[in-house]
Amino acid sequence: MGASGLGSALAKCINLSNLTLNLWSNQIGAMGALGLGSALEKCINLSNLTLNLYQNKIGDEGASGLGSALAKCINLSNLTLNLGGNQIGAMGASGLGSALAKCINLSNLTLNLRNQIGDEGASGLGSALAKCINLSNLTLYLDRNQIGDEGASGLGSALAKCINLSNLTLDLDKNRIGDKGASGLGSALANCINLSKLTLGLFLNQIGDEDASGLGSALANCTNISILKLFLSQIQISDQGASGLGSALANCINLSNLTLELSKNQIGDKAASGLCAAFANCIKLQNLELSLSNNQIGDEGASGLGSALANCTKLSNLILDLCKNQIGAMGASGLGSALSKCTNLSNLTLYLQQKEFICF
Repeated sequence: MGASGLGSALAKCINLSNLTLNLWSNQIGAMGALGLGSALEKCINLSNLTLNLYQNKIGDEGASGLGSALAKCINLSNLTLNLGGNQIGAMGASGLGSALAKCINLSNLTLNLRNQIGDEGASGLGSALAKCINLSNLTLYLDRNQIGDEGASGLGSALAKCINLSNLTLDLDKNRIGDKGASGLGSALANCINLSKLTLGLFLNQIGDEDASGLGSALANCTNISILKLFLSQIQISDQGASGLGSALANCINLSNLTLELSKNQIGDKAASGLCAAFANCIKLQNLELSLSNNQIGDEGASGLGSALANCTKLSNLILDLCKNQIGAMGASGLGSALSKCTNLSNLTLYLQQKEFICF
């Protein structure tokens, strides 16, 4: 009665175009979500909606029904929908996506579905969203959803059909992606021909060297990407994977901003240096944030890494995290001497806390 009644009252605001509604951690349930949606669909002038229903136990029925109702908001162009922690499974995710696909004017969508949607739900959601022909900015939070290789590849293949997509944030942290999932996802996203900004979170999956290299090679085909953020910590990457990833990213010819999170892997001296040497081929790279904390980098790697970065001739902003490696006084000095040759560097943040103190 509470959520439905609130919606019914708001539906009488005939000129309402912008609405933010925070109802997280209540006890709305499926019926409340359905009632709220039915009321909101009467807001015929609504163009911008932020709806937070986090932890309300709305389930599959509530998610699908809410989506169907919102699809009738024919002027909706910007939608932020937080449905995390709501016991939504594959059926609910697919139903929600199918409904939102009918929002023909939707151009900006942020969707939090931290539930248990699995492979089927991820693929179904992607296939449905591919029909949002005007979608240009998409943020999907799908972490902790038991998504495996099949779901990751299927999701990517579907999103590749979003022909106008230019900005994509895809959080797939803490799922079950391994083997060919990362490569399949990357290969699919490479077909997003208008993609210029990509943020991809794959933290704590089971990707490893081969798929890390494959992911990089695939993303290198996204020729229009200028801003790339990759979160690949704790995915079992060693020297081979880091080198392959770097070599692949070197082919991103339009890359100007790169954030690369590779902490808590198994990357050593040679790979760290090689990774940064590859960045020198990114001739437009100006802003770099690189985290290699908790790896196996020593003095040689730190010095080599710095020397390699000195070849990034346009680099102006650098954040470098080398905490908790095996870098001593010699490595720290070598790193500093090398970075002093970055002639265009104007802003530097350097994290060097080690497992043991650096003694000069």
